[in-house]
Amino acid sequence: MEGTTISDLMINEQIRDKEIRLIGENGEQLGIMSAREALKIAEEAELDLVKIAPTAKPPVCKIVDYSKYKYEQLRREKEAKKKQKTVEIKEIRLTPNIDTNDLNTKVNSARKFITKGDRVKVTLRFRGREMAHMSASKHILDDFAENLSDIAVVEKAPKVEGRSMTMFLTVKR
Repeated sequence: MEGTTISDLMINEQIRDKEIRLIGENGEQLGIMSAREALKIAEEAELDLVKIAPTAKPPVCKIVDYSKYKYEQLRREKEAKKKQKTVEIKEIRLTPNIDTNDLNTKVNSARKFITKGDRVKVTLRFRGREMAHMSASKHILDDFAENLSDIAVVEKAPKVEGRSMTMFLTVKR
């Protein structure tokens, strides 16, 4: 079930292939046969014929109760979603003339984000005349990374983009 969603599955009369590989309701192989024969077998069992692997040669179909099968798939997808962890990017903005105490406060908030597993984007923003001294302010980002070096590692080194200098930090593995 790689790229197909439940609504893409073909059932019963929608299956038009000349021959298919059939799997019984208990998972046993019933061999290769025409789609018409397979549909007859499914109707005799009062179940549905569902194409579960359309890309295989020949396509694989299974005899199942379609509504029950659909429900199981949805439940499996929900479970998989629950187990995923989304990594967010949190941004911390600094200015070139930031005081050490202010910097420490920003470092502490970044520490919280990183321990939660998020990535941190540290942006040093320049205004007006500060633009002339961009290279002299790089040490602020270096100090920031140094203060967090026990739990974080620099993912992307400081880089100038327009009026700001950005750097990315992630959890140390």
